[in-house]
Amino acid sequence: MQDALFVGIDIGTQGTKGVLCDSFGHVLQEAFCPSKLYRPDSLTVYEDPEDIFSSVCQVLRRLTSWAGEQSLRIRGLGMDSQMAGIMGIKEDFAAATPLDSWLDTRCAPYTELLRKEAGDLAIQKSGGQIIHAHASKILWWKGERQDAYRQIRKFVQPNGYVAGRLCGLKAEEAFMDYTFLHFNNFTENETCGYNEDMLRHFQVAEDKMPAIVSPEKVVGTIAPEYARQCGLPAGVEVIAGCGDTAASSLGAGITEPGQALDVAGTASVFSCCTDRFAPDTSHKTILFARSVCEGLYLPLAYISGGGLCLEWYAALTGCSLKKLDELIRPEEKADTPVFLPHFTGRTCPLDNRVSGAFLQLEQKMGRMELYRSILESISFEYRSYLEILRSNDCLRGTISVKGVGGGAKSPVFSQIKSDVLGLCYRVPGKVDSAPTAMALLAAHALGERRESLTELFRTDGADERVYWPKEGLRDHYEVQYERYVRFLEGYGAYATN
Repeated sequence: MQDALFVGIDIGTQGTKGVLCDSFGHVLQEAFCPSKLYRPDSLTVYEDPEDIFSSVCQVLRRLTSWAGEQSLRIRGLGMDSQMAGIMGIKEDFAAATPLDSWLDTRCAPYTELLRKEAGDLAIQKSGGQIIHAHASKILWWKGERQDAYRQIRKFVQPNGYVAGRLCGLKAEEAFMDYTFLHFNNFTENETCGYNEDMLRHFQVAEDKMPAIVSPEKVVGTIAPEYARQCGLPAGVEVIAGCGDTAASSLGAGITEPGQALDVAGTASVFSCCTDRFAPDTSHKTILFARSVCEGLYLPLAYISGGGLCLEWYAALTGCSLKKLDELIRPEEKADTPVFLPHFTGRTCPLDNRVSGAFLQLEQKMGRMELYRSILESISFEYRSYLEILRSNDCLRGTISVKGVGGGAKSPVFSQIKSDVLGLCYRVPGKVDSAPTAMALLAAHALGERRESLTELFRTDGADERVYWPKEGLRDHYEVQYERYVRFLEGYGAYATN
């Protein structure tokens, strides 16, 4: 009897990635389908749920078309997705709203309402910060789109929506796995439940919330019509999956306390692994997310559009990121302007006053200096996150950080991060770890792999590229970091006047 195969899907902001794997995580084939963001104004960002569902079906069809008869061996499917956005569904799991993207900031007044009326208690219970995420967005729909809100049976995330459609679920079977809890201030993270007092205070019906489940829960079997459409055999089981950062962390082998991770994607995420649940009510910066691994947490902070800043500058200059990288010698000191990578406001900590900006520009500065300042600014934000994680004892003794995501492919960016953080920076041979992690998680959930998750996802580091901080740049970046912090704080104050 031939071994079973598994599919992993990552529903990202830029597109949907999929892999077909054996039960050992060896990738047999990959597929990708780009997504489309709709931006009718400066505050609104959304995606069409039908586009999201179609992209997953297209990826599945491309994988099975390549596999041919091997597709009959596919046994399970795991999906992760972008995390802070939400959408509403009707009773039959049809979309009731667009996907209210994590980049959308229309809910800002409701975020402020949550901060004023819920404050530290919401942070302590959910583990998350009060930012433009699930709770704020739910209140926006309730307050600003009342007709649509009445039609919403449940609020779900993209992977939960696609799984429900594929499996023919009803709204009463809607789910959210526990790695999303920190993005919903209506939850109680430690108990994997909802905060009834918060829901009652803000008059949000608990029956609009999905069930909270384990990422490994089998939520259904792909319906015959979609199995035929996607070229899948009958009986393929779907697990709940998880959030994209949790998936990237798992795929990178971040399964033990003290490990650190950079997810260099559309959002720039810096996180680590700890066995402590210690919500950040002091700095109001770190979100205490759950790991897929029971009993572990992934405290994190992020720049909403770190990767988008790079793409914006590449489009502005007409240069590819690779070409821009060739302009930079990371081992040399350079006079650069200050760049603020916050096109839609700073997220961690939340500060809507801040926007993107170049400061201290000089006439002699060109493409190299401006591009380098963007790379440095993201690294400086990470430095601020690192200091907070160390101060609350989450990163005791950490000497290296692992980098995944598209940005980790850049040797220049990786070296700058190493220099700014003062840490060894390690890049695995495969930086798109999320979809492979989902395939392996499905194999584990369905009993094909019986090791612990720590053993299953442990990496040997044999194919890593390693970057060490250069001693000669330590003082330079210490000065540049302090300059960045000073200008960031001053710009926020200036913007209120």
